Amino acid sequence: MSTTADHRTRHAVVRSALGELLLTGTGDSLTGVYFEGHRHPPAPQHLGPRVEVGDDPRAEVLRAATQLGEYLAGARTVFDLPLAARGEPFQQRVWHRLRQIGYGQRATYGAIAEELGGRDLARAVGAAVGRNPISIIVPCHRVVGRNGSLTGYAGGLDRKARLLALEANDVLF
Repeated sequence: MSTTADHRTRHAVVRSALGELLLTGTGDSLTGVYFEGHRHPPAPQHLGPRVEVGDDPRAEVLRAATQLGEYLAGARTVFDLPLAARGEPFQQRVWHRLRQIGYGQRATYGAIAEELGGRDLARAVGAAVGRNPISIIVPCHRVVGRNGSLTGYAGGLDRKARLLALEANDVLF
């Protein structure tokens, strides 16, 4: 893996109801959505040039910013973006499974582990969920503990609770 950004890599920083979001993309695909204080942010040398609102509206990071704004306003329940998260094969399997959790629904780490090979994979599932680089759009906030408790979120438990409340129509941003 290169230590510098691919020539097609770019990023945008957008304000949201959850604080600033760092969006990264390569080519025509979104590669990351990170919160301020994110547990596993990208290295600065991997960001590429910054894209600003008003630049190419086809830029994946700007399309993502628009769709995230619609989601946080309660006007979008499904994202329509090409994604290209980088990760190990098991992480990719977990992230694929996360995308199957519908808006307003929840899954447990244990249930996902069972689906992917057995309960003994629950910790590995938790680690993969925690490394999800495309927050919100790959909905890791919809994964909860076995008793429904809010456990772990790279963007912080407060944000996880707010996202779940938004999807339950309990709160508006």
